[in-house]
Amino acid sequence: MKEGLSTRCVHAGEPHDPHGSPHAPLYTTTTFKFPSTAALLDVVEGRQAGALYTRYGLNPTIQALEEKLASTEGAEAALAFASGMAAESALFLAYGRKGIVCLGDAYGGTLELLASQLPQLGIPTHLLLGSELDRLSAILKQGAGLVFFETPTNPALELFDIAEIAELAHAHGAFVAVDNTFASPVNQNPLSLGADFVVHSATKYLGGHSDLTSGALMGRRDLLMPVWGWRKNLGQTIAPEVAAQLARSLRTLTVRVERQNETAMKIAEAMQAHSGIERVLYPGLPDFPGHELACRQMKGFGGMLTIEVKGGGEAATRVADALKLFALAPSLGGVESLVTQPCTTTHHGLAPEERARRGISDAMLRLSVGLEDADDLIADLHQALA
Repeated sequence: MKEGLSTRCVHAGEPHDPHGSPHAPLYTTTTFKFPSTAALLDVVEGRQAGALYTRYGLNPTIQALEEKLASTEGAEAALAFASGMAAESALFLAYGRKGIVCLGDAYGGTLELLASQLPQLGIPTHLLLGSELDRLSAILKQGAGLVFFETPTNPALELFDIAEIAELAHAHGAFVAVDNTFASPVNQNPLSLGADFVVHSATKYLGGHSDLTSGALMGRRDLLMPVWGWRKNLGQTIAPEVAAQLARSLRTLTVRVERQNETAMKIAEAMQAHSGIERVLYPGLPDFPGHELACRQMKGFGGMLTIEVKGGGEAATRVADALKLFALAPSLGGVESLVTQPCTTTHHGLAPEERARRGISDAMLRLSVGLEDADDLIADLHQALA
């Protein structure tokens, strides 16, 4: 019988330690010695698993973390990276040379990489809005090899049907990669819905304490091997110290996210009833455009919500500046609640007309719900809106 996610988060990847530690030891070693050339070649040539060189990821602390990461998404294998952007860029370089299609909104750095930097390397990229999904088939017929999307998206929490898109992409011989950062493995498992890769900014919910920077890519072992080569030679591997921190954080993943789900729902309902709010974007609300899809492909609605303040961008800035418990800061997924105005942080690099085309208004405030008491967070929002 397959163990539950909470059990896997605690026990997966934890090797037997001769001294009795329940956790994988931290190996800060950069290189590892061998008793013979034959034993070294067994590891170098892949006949035997083992430690070799930390930049390659062949370090026991990193390997233990990757086994735990794979377990969270029900994947065969995982690669740990120095950041979420490192994970995405290695994936794009390995599988995007025939063309990459990005659906819907995404993190601003991802959009910049796709729109401005990868084309400089001769990699064709196609950025489609969610409303332009009907164009996907035609682009795939032209030979694009990778479809990438977030669901829910940043910052409007738009949802995409993973199973439907995977079926279409696979019919054209393309791979599908889903950024599962907003949902986390607690709320959604893209691989079980047909995706080939799932990527995380592990800085967010997987890390969960705003004290580490890392990324993760999960999927079939054979599909990850080409990505491993890019990670190795671009120097994108996670540091052992960070790997140990991330493994620590994963042990509490489910209890943190389940609490954040519950609190975010209460805040969404409270904000929907507030006269100073134009609209609330949260998949758990029955009138949210993607609510039915969320109920089908998600197990929880997440700790992220976006509110649109009446009065426009200046009013939203005043509210953000008046909040006391919600810290004004980028990032998300930590134990502390955060607020950010996307036009000033995550999507500041987009031209105002491009933000408008994507429906990202200056009046939007993105809330990352932490582990504080729901009533206290709601009271903080009420006083700021007043």
